[in-house]
Amino acid sequence: MNSKDSTATVFAGIPAADMSLYRRIRFLVGDPAALIEWDENGERRSTLMVRDIEMARARATARADDVTCPGDFEPTGGLSGDRGIATAQATAEFLIRHGINRAVVHRDLPMLFADCFLERGIEVFCDRDLGIVDRRAKDEEEIDHLRAVQAVTESAMRLACETIARAGADSAGRLLHEGAVLTSEIVRSMIDLHLIRQGFSTRPAIIAGGPAGADCHELGSGPLRTGEPVIIDIFPQDKKTRYNGDCTRTVVHGTISPRLAAMHAAVKAAKSASEAATCAGTTGEAVHEAGIAEIRAHGFGVGLPPEDGADYCGMVHGTGHGLGLEVHEAPLLDFKGPPLVIGDAVTIEPGLYDARLGGIRIEDLVIVTPKGCVNLNTLPEELDWR
Repeated sequence: MNSKDSTATVFAGIPAADMSLYRRIRFLVGDPAALIEWDENGERRSTLMVRDIEMARARATARADDVTCPGDFEPTGGLSGDRGIATAQATAEFLIRHGINRAVVHRDLPMLFADCFLERGIEVFCDRDLGIVDRRAKDEEEIDHLRAVQAVTESAMRLACETIARAGADSAGRLLHEGAVLTSEIVRSMIDLHLIRQGFSTRPAIIAGGPAGADCHELGSGPLRTGEPVIIDIFPQDKKTRYNGDCTRTVVHGTISPRLAAMHAAVKAAKSASEAATCAGTTGEAVHEAGIAEIRAHGFGVGLPPEDGADYCGMVHGTGHGLGLEVHEAPLLDFKGPPLVIGDAVTIEPGLYDARLGGIRIEDLVIVTPKGCVNLNTLPEELDWR
């Protein structure tokens, strides 16, 4: 191998936890692994290093030209009895045997691998965009996975919103369901059970009623009440594909006050404007600005409340984020957000928050196309779910 060809790209870690590595190989395993990509005789090659007991399964399904194991690349002096160290040692030995003296690695490469590379005189260069930018452009398989997980997420959302909207209420305004006070915790458990039955891993859903919803990441607790907005944000993961859903709706039981109706109208307008602005080549910042222009036009604020802002109502966060193998991925739809690319999967989720009343947020998932975007959601956006 010529010296000019002595650079390889290396992804290493545990595929079940490192989503950049997993996306590259589409092979799920809970032990250390490494993917080496390099040029050989003018062709790009890739080798996946896994435990010996995983090799047959990897050869059948992993995205790599070749599959090997640490035992095939034992350095002089032998391999460590520690599985992680052994994998890193063997990866370094692989590079040495192939005449590679420089490794370009992703930002999440374990320090252990870098240490073993440096120990063998292999230069390590961190490409901060590697495994991040290339994950943005979702292929058709990924879009199908996202469409499927979003459909199940929506089924959980409908269950939660309709349960709240159709509940009874006692004389104190607390909601009642099946003879008991309906709480955030009860709704959250209903969502969890529904999703588990569908083969999904659950994270604590946001069920934030009344003033608690003014904190956009407050999970919510205690009794839900009539006339108060309840933000419901559900973001589960499909255990089989590892892709995530993310959907938010807001529901009000009973009478919707004029103030809540005005907030809701502003959020809907902001979401519509941001979605209309979303297309390949447009920046995430431009998508955000399209939405916050509507928020301001409706008389509401943008940014964190001032110190004396007890009566402040505004949008305190960005418009959205990338979604895929992780709930929060690049790009951001916010100030300094980068140009969008074809296949970006991004949430559009404007919201308004008032410490006296609570919050209203609506969130859909869209796929960026050359001239616009495709919305994967089908649920209504209204506050009344009866």
